[in-house]
Amino acid sequence: MEINLISDTVTKPSPEMLKAMFNAKVGDDVFKQDPTVNEFERIVADLFGMEAALFFPSGTMANQTAIKLNTNPGDQIICDKWSHIHLYESGGASANSGVNFNLLDGKRGMITADMVKEGINDPEFYHTPFSKMVGIENTTNKGGGACYELEELQKIKQVCVDNNLKYHLDGARLWNAMIAKKQHPKQFGALFDTISVCFSKGLGCPVGSVLLSDKETIKRALRIRKIFGGNMRQAGYLAAAGIYALQNNINRLEEDHNRAKELGKQLEQCSWVKIVEPIETNIIIFSPIESVSDTEIIDKLKQKGISISLMSKGKLRIVTHLDYRQIMHEYVLETLSKLTF
Repeated sequence: MEINLISDTVTKPSPEMLKAMFNAKVGDDVFKQDPTVNEFERIVADLFGMEAALFFPSGTMANQTAIKLNTNPGDQIICDKWSHIHLYESGGASANSGVNFNLLDGKRGMITADMVKEGINDPEFYHTPFSKMVGIENTTNKGGGACYELEELQKIKQVCVDNNLKYHLDGARLWNAMIAKKQHPKQFGALFDTISVCFSKGLGCPVGSVLLSDKETIKRALRIRKIFGGNMRQAGYLAAAGIYALQNNINRLEEDHNRAKELGKQLEQCSWVKIVEPIETNIIIFSPIESVSDTEIIDKLKQKGISISLMSKGKLRIVTHLDYRQIMHEYVLETLSKLTF
């Protein structure tokens, strides 16, 4: 039995999702003539209570488009030091948009309104960049799937309004946050200028993210997507997977969260584990004791048919997902309980 827990991006479409994809009506989306893509974008925009949406081949491209929409070259983005847009998008913000970051030292990848206010540059002091955008990641990847409280996001929004800052949400795993916190998409749509949401992680689609905003901004985003090479033709086959996922795969995310918490409890009982970070959603981050190396753990689990990933030195990551079934879960729990070094 091969069990891949390196990420929730490893899932494959279910037979039911493949059937929905196979039966999709398609056209040329570059001319906005793909009926399934058009319907998908409308559904997602309505779900969040936002005016318009645009389908992208990746979350990174959606985020990079939002940055280009919300900034000018030389501007500065305020975000947590662990943000995906800073760490894991190949320097795209500087390469594509010519911007830099003011990296805040948040908690588990989350920042506060007070921190944002403190991080804003004086617009009259011409030696520093203009502060133009605040970037939020929810859930936080490197923060172990941590979720923002809505109240704090509302406070940050007020800081943005008071200081004329754009407000972007990297919602790659926002679906997980909404299930964990019992929140509604419209609560986020009411706060942010731009939102990216991913369909190829917890929702189990093979490809795709969606960028949300007002109609005028999404009209501009269409041109930027073209510049980035993100236009697709008969993309309705992929959009059909997204529609299926919205209808069938959101509520089941709670199963992933429950299994992650059970894995965390088992790891806490292992003598070779020093600390397990708090678990809210589907990501488990843990650190081994000093006498056990990261590679030892990865290699031993690999020998048992279980793949996990290295988040950073001394931090290992396990991610539960749609294709991680109960029979696999029981095997992993048993393997962890018997693992020795």
